[in-house]
Amino acid sequence: MKDINPQLILEDVDAIPESAYIWHWKTEHHFSLHKHNKGQLTYVEGGAAFLYTKDKTYFLPARHYMWVPAGVEHYFQHRYPANYVRTIYFFSEPDDSEHPFYTKTGIYPVSNLLLEMILHTAAWDGDILPDDKRFVFIKAIKYMLPAISSVPLPITLPTTDNPRLQPVLKYIQENLGEPLTLETVGHEFNYSERTLTRLFRSTMDISFFQYLKLARMIKAMEYLLETEKTISEIAWDTGYNSVSAFSNTFFKLVGKRPSDFQP
Repeated sequence: MKDINPQLILEDVDAIPESAYIWHWKTEHHFSLHKHNKGQLTYVEGGAAFLYTKDKTYFLPARHYMWVPAGVEHYFQHRYPANYVRTIYFFSEPDDSEHPFYTKTGIYPVSNLLLEMILHTAAWDGDILPDDKRFVFIKAIKYMLPAISSVPLPITLPTTDNPRLQPVLKYIQENLGEPLTLETVGHEFNYSERTLTRLFRSTMDISFFQYLKLARMIKAMEYLLETEKTISEIAWDTGYNSVSAFSNTFFKLVGKRPSDFQP
């Protein structure tokens, strides 16, 4: 496979506003925070991934796709070897803003029909123009998305560029299996429990404990899809000493039991 300049790809996506742009790649490419004038559908074949915006982290599990509206700053990262990352950038239309789906970032399940349609574009590359017969097919994908994507994956993790809170979040992410509390985390950074509580609330409008719960569930989903760990091992590795408590929390947040989430 030839070397690809990520910056040129980003420029090519928006070069022809009325086109759809197709890109399938098999290796990791690193993009900084960026945005497009086109809505973006990305499906990862064979691996989990993460979508980062300025204020949230989205987990993209297997058999799901991400939708990024036009104009939303983001970057994408898959942490494990993947067969292909398949992306379709859709032309924008004046009435896109009138439909809630096209204006909200989200992670959605991939139906069998949508998967077959995405895979049908595997041999296509670059711009698909309105006078191309394939354009009708791409337009059909775009128009069907709202009807088949009514329920997004409910878990997203807020983030921040606040310099006081960033190292705290990093520490939490690196120690999810430990018995983290306001007291222990605050002690690590010389914050009182009250100060740390207010820092979470004022910066990200979320409590420390809610953030910790969401972070642990996203890590659990990652383990369920990418490792051979048992559910009891995953519970332990995400800070739970009770499988039932872990399973109940997972169900409340994800809508499925851990055993039903595994591939």
